[in-house]
Amino acid sequence: MGMQWLNVGKLVNTHGLRGEVKILSQTDFPDVRFAPGSKLVLISPDGGQIVPVQVGSCREHKGMFYVKWKQFNDINEVEKYKGWDVKVSDEQQVELEEGEYYYHQIIGATVVTEDGESLGVISEILRPGANDVWVVERSVGKPLLLPVIDQVVLHVDPQQKKVTVHLMEGLI
Repeated sequence: MGMQWLNVGKLVNTHGLRGEVKILSQTDFPDVRFAPGSKLVLISPDGGQIVPVQVGSCREHKGMFYVKWKQFNDINEVEKYKGWDVKVSDEQQVELEEGEYYYHQIIGATVVTEDGESLGVISEILRPGANDVWVVERSVGKPLLLPVIDQVVLHVDPQQKKVTVHLMEGLI
């Protein structure tokens, strides 16, 4: 299996004249990903170009990360990367604790009830507020919206890509 790229953020703009960029974080580990010395890649929107970069410095302000890459010292050098994705290789994943998993391990997982009935496949993860909601594409009918709470999600097996759930009254 080839190397996979995992989203860390999106480069949304430049900042100042010395090559600093504004990044909208899409990671649960910004302190690791944007730490000085961290190696990331910039990937063009069409996926055709990959530019390796290394964090020189970083600061957070109002939910945005202002990053200075070691490779670039001028606004003209970073201007062309606006709109590009910031990613990390799957080999650099942070180890998770027991019972935690990455989105890419959940999307595509088969959902079954505690009785073994297949409900469909998770196609998307929504983050509306208090808890995540998994969108389960069903073979017939509308997608099922599953709240990710202990009463509903009984077991997640990322290796088998299988999720066992308890259907509370009113979910279907």
